Amino acid sequence: MNSRSQPQADTQARQRWLATLAKATLDQLEAAWAALDQKPAYRALRPGETGLVMVRGRVGGSGQPFNLGEMTMTRAAVQLLDADGVVTWTGFGHVAGRSARRAELVALFDALMQDPARQNAIERAVVAPLAARQEVARETQAAKVTASKVDFFTMVRGE
Repeated sequence: MNSRSQPQADTQARQRWLATLAKATLDQLEAAWAALDQKPAYRALRPGETGLVMVRGRVGGSGQPFNLGEMTMTRAAVQLLDADGVVTWTGFGHVAGRSARRAELVALFDALMQDPARQNAIERAVVAPLAARQEVARETQAAKVTASKVDFFTMVRGE
């Protein structure tokens, strides 16, 4: 892998784990945090802040953009500290809704996932199980929608 594709691969991996963490419930994140053997020392770089973001859509999925409306979001940023109090990793969390603790936990797990020494363990213990639960929920919802699907078609009159 060349140096140009490495950052893109890292960016895609980080986007994947942040998306998974951001969709997790507060209870799931709290349980994962409680299950950690060695909780790192950290400080809030940016405590949880709640605000509004504009949600944009596109006509037909790829056409002209339009403002759909506003959505409440909370963001947080944390810094992991080593034994000497030196900053080692910085994590960021953005979640839908007003949960500052949820955004903080997403930021903590983001920082932990950036640490090569902890990444595989956090992936196996936290991110992979959350992704699996989310996939099951997605499939369950898709099955419910498919069961009530109605196909409409137009018959052409032969005049």
